[in-house]
Amino acid sequence: MRNNQPVTQREHPLPPDVYLISRTDLKGRITFANRAFVEVSGFTSDELLGAAHNLVRHPDMPPEAFADLWDSLQAGKSWVGIVKNRCKNGDHYWVQATVTPTRIGDRIVGYTS
Repeated sequence: MRNNQPVTQREHPLPPDVYLISRTDLKGRITFANRAFVEVSGFTSDELLGAAHNLVRHPDMPPEAFADLWDSLQAGKSWVGIVKNRCKNGDHYWVQATVTPTRIGDRIVGYTS
């Protein structure tokens, strides 16, 4: 598991009308991040694109949460949960994440959150 350090105790609150959107390939590598995701995470688009999505995973998140997420996705189901993510500078932010398989026809080609 990735060791995402450093971390601070500072929370980066999100305004209620901000939506962080990302897409990944089947292995969880980021293929798209909207402007809000880039700005809140503190990473540049170049740093995010092609990186594993767990780049923003906060070390406080239990591995079981992501095991459940991947079990749901690999079964072709969506997953919903509260996730604590880490900004590049170590601050954190909370999201209510909905992760959904992205399909072309009957084939899953990635995931959207």
